[in-house]
Amino acid sequence: MSLTSQEKKSFESNGYLLKKGLVSLEAIGQIRQELTDIHQRMAADSPAEVIVSWEDADAPDERKIIRQLMHSELVSPTINRVLRGDAILDIVAELMHPQVALYHSKLLPKEAGVGAATPWHQDYAYWKTDENQPFMLNCQVAIDPMTLENGCLEFIPGSHRWGLQEHERHEETFGVFLPGRYYKREEGTTIPMEPGDGIFFTSLVIHGSAPNRSRQPRWANTFAYNVPGNGARQVREVLRES
Repeated sequence: MSLTSQEKKSFESNGYLLKKGLVSLEAIGQIRQELTDIHQRMAADSPAEVIVSWEDADAPDERKIIRQLMHSELVSPTINRVLRGDAILDIVAELMHPQVALYHSKLLPKEAGVGAATPWHQDYAYWKTDENQPFMLNCQVAIDPMTLENGCLEFIPGSHRWGLQEHERHEETFGVFLPGRYYKREEGTTIPMEPGDGIFFTSLVIHGSAPNRSRQPRWANTFAYNVPGNGARQVREVLRES
């Protein structure tokens, strides 16, 4: 799936690019099936390498709701297959670098009436070390419809050109964020998505999302990719050599 010159210019200008129908609806259905009862399963017994954060960490296990599940490829074979597929890697190679490595795959199940806001932030604020540069690229794939009502992604177009901004740091999920956490910004652009749509965005573009106050879930999965050799701790597996 190659990009047009217009798409590349849009990405360079805005810091993000929406691709409709990136992942097949069949694969999305398989992901939903593989993640049935994932909240209860992870509360009862999560694999050692899977890192889970909860909406309410003090809730009884049977009522815990996942906020983030890191390394989701270990609990969904279809997610593992999708992150390695040419549909995504071809675009990552065009937008980032011909050589591609996986940094992480993260499930974001923002449940109806429960899912909290994601504060405004730049991913590089989490990822920056003395060894890596902000080459890294995200691809977020919609599993459910992502709407204004259930907290779709919002971006500040062109903010990837501003450099890394000063972030606040707290001991909590999404504990690195810009001052003010989440609030409606006039310069923000909301990106509604349908199941199977994907959005690619740089590690420096400012983004966030509102809480899910609707009656509809808003599940998504983010794949973070890096250039091999760009920070040892930011490479989980090399996926494409050239």
